[in-house]
Amino acid sequence: MNTSTFKWSCLILWSVWLMACGPTTGNKNDQQQDTTTTADQRSIWSKEEANAWYEKQPWLVGCNFSPSTAINQLEMWQAESFDTTTINRELGWAADLGFNTVRVYLHDLVYEQDSTGFLGRMDTFLKLASAHHIKPLFVLFDSCWDPYPKLGKQRDPKPHVHNSGWVQSPGADVLKDSTQYPRLERYVKGVVSHFATDDRILGWDVWNEPNNPNTSSYGKVELKDKNERVLPLLQKTFVWARAVSPEQPLTSGLWDGGDWSDEASLSPIQKVQLEESDVLSFHNYEEPSSFENRIKQLQKYGKPLLCTEYMARPNKSTFEGTLPIAKQYKVAVYNWGFVDGKTQTIYAWDSWGKTYTAEPKVWFHDILRRNGKPYSEKEVAFIKSLTTKN
Repeated sequence: MNTSTFKWSCLILWSVWLMACGPTTGNKNDQQQDTTTTADQRSIWSKEEANAWYEKQPWLVGCNFSPSTAINQLEMWQAESFDTTTINRELGWAADLGFNTVRVYLHDLVYEQDSTGFLGRMDTFLKLASAHHIKPLFVLFDSCWDPYPKLGKQRDPKPHVHNSGWVQSPGADVLKDSTQYPRLERYVKGVVSHFATDDRILGWDVWNEPNNPNTSSYGKVELKDKNERVLPLLQKTFVWARAVSPEQPLTSGLWDGGDWSDEASLSPIQKVQLEESDVLSFHNYEEPSSFENRIKQLQKYGKPLLCTEYMARPNKSTFEGTLPIAKQYKVAVYNWGFVDGKTQTIYAWDSWGKTYTAEPKVWFHDILRRNGKPYSEKEVAFIKSLTTKN
């Protein structure tokens, strides 16, 4: 063996030894669960980067979208119930209103079942949305409603009950089992990396209302330490999504609590949402003055603002009250619901405790009936009066 060959052999053996030994310190579970290192991540967008991205966008107006034939995220995305005919028709109706974006929920179980098929259906959805000049904001995880999701045929809606079949992602069984983190990591990275440079996508809402206790619906069966279990997973989700360097922004919306400009009063989950988001998002189902006050609280942080849920007519959260303020401040807005369907969100949240026997005189959410006719012609005309001048 010559000298050069000997040196290379030593170098190779040294490298193999290092790889075999691996890290010798730190938490073993953490090493197994989170393969991302700081060096792998793209950075959180600065104010300048976030605002430069936002300046390229039109005034973003849209709705939270689920086809009227789906009771929840699973029924929307599973192969046997993926309804492209209804999706295409209803996205067309959204475009007719002047909507240029929609917020759409995904689910980790569909990816686990068939990742290739799921990504293919997402691509189909994007083709349909793009044809209508609509960019989706995709939601990766959600802490609202039923904490025990199951694949397969979904149950029928409970008559006259708001979101009677909507499910959480991940479910309670996963939240209390950290050994499932690697599966969730594969889901987040698999979805975001597949579309990381896709300009048909507006952004990624990594977790909807992560600290929602669902008191009035599933509170009795929720995990008692849910917030403590969600917090580390919320942090990891931002890390996982950012690790694949998406060109689109990441966010997670604040929805509860007091003054969001008072950093000392923020909960640990709220702090993660504000600190890790490239652009800031929030929910508001209250009167116009409350909506404007939330905008002013968040302006302190200097980043673009997206209101990813609003509009509950009996709560005085309306298109007439909210949209002009949003346009004035150039805040993106997504009302809850679009076409009255299996989610039944024309009924109020209190339908979980109060009995309804017929369509309410005042719809809680949603804009159109299943045949495309407006709940209120006047309301639709008002929406168009602002969006067509966008």
